[in-house]
Amino acid sequence: MPDPTATVTEVAGRRLRLTHLDRVLYPRTGYTKAAVLRYYTLVAPAMLPQLAGRPASFLRLPEGVEGQHFWAKRVPPGAPAWVTALEVRHRQETMRQAVVADLPTLLWAANLGCLEFHVPQWRAEPDTHDRLIIDLDPGEGTSVVECCRVALAARELLAADGLDCWPKTTGSKGLHLSVPLVPAPAERVQHYARDLAGRLRRALPELVVDQMTKRLRTGRVFVDWSQNNSAKTTVAAYSLRARPEPTVSAPLDWREVTECRRPEQLVFTADQVVARLTGTGDRHAGLTDPARAHQLPPNG
Repeated sequence: MPDPTATVTEVAGRRLRLTHLDRVLYPRTGYTKAAVLRYYTLVAPAMLPQLAGRPASFLRLPEGVEGQHFWAKRVPPGAPAWVTALEVRHRQETMRQAVVADLPTLLWAANLGCLEFHVPQWRAEPDTHDRLIIDLDPGEGTSVVECCRVALAARELLAADGLDCWPKTTGSKGLHLSVPLVPAPAERVQHYARDLAGRLRRALPELVVDQMTKRLRTGRVFVDWSQNNSAKTTVAAYSLRARPEPTVSAPLDWREVTECRRPEQLVFTADQVVARLTGTGDRHAGLTDPARAHQLPPNG
C-alpha cells in the first residue's frame, strides 16, 4: 500500500526516500518518525564524530517502541551504494557492517526505524582500541545518583593515571565514562578496565561491585569492564533510546555529575538535548580531538 506521507529529498547530494513520516514511534509522547529524523538532523554535527570510522549496530523498531524490535548489524539488501561499510571479523564469520559516515547515512538508517546507534571501542581493527569505556550500571535499590558518586571516584583514579574522561548518560539508568586513547592493543585496554573496576570496588566496597553475578548487584553499582571487549558495543552519544519517552544518551559536564541529587536531574529528552547543544555546545567535542588522546599507563 503506497505511503501517502513518503517524500523524496536530497541530503548533502544524496537522494533519500523518507517514508511513514507521521508514524508515532513513541506513543506516550506522540513523538513521530518525522520528529526522529528532525532530531538526528539537528544533532548530526555533534553525533557524527562519535560514529566516524566505527561499524554500527542498529536497534530497529519500525513500528515504534511498543512494537517488535531487532538488532541489525549487516548492511541490509537494497542499501544505497554510497553507504560506507566495513568487513568486520566476528567469531564465526565476517560481516559487512555500515559506518555512519555522514548525514545521509544517519537519516537513511533512522528512516529504516533505527532508533538506537551502537558502536564498538575500535575503528577498522577489533584488535586495536582507541577508546576506553567505563560503564556504570545501577543495581536494584540504586540509581544514577549512586552512579555519579562512583563516576567521581573513577575520575580521580583515571586522573592519577594521566587519563581524562568524558561523562554521559546512557539514556536509561546509568552512566558512561569515555577515555580517548592512542590506539592500543585490545587486551591491554580490557586489562586496564578490569583493574580499574577492581580498584573502584576496593575504594568503595559498600557501593561498587565488579562481578557479573546479578545477585551481588542489589544496592550497588556494577562497573561493567566487559564493555571493552572487542565484540561489545556501547550506545553512542546523542543516540535516542527505545524507552517509553524519547530519552537520549546525553553528554554531561562534570558539574552536573557532582550536583546530581535526584535521578530526574540526568534524564534528557530529544528536545532538551537539542536545546543543550544550541545553548552550550557539544560537551563531548574534546573526546574526538586526536590531540586529547592518551597513552595507557605502562601497567595498563
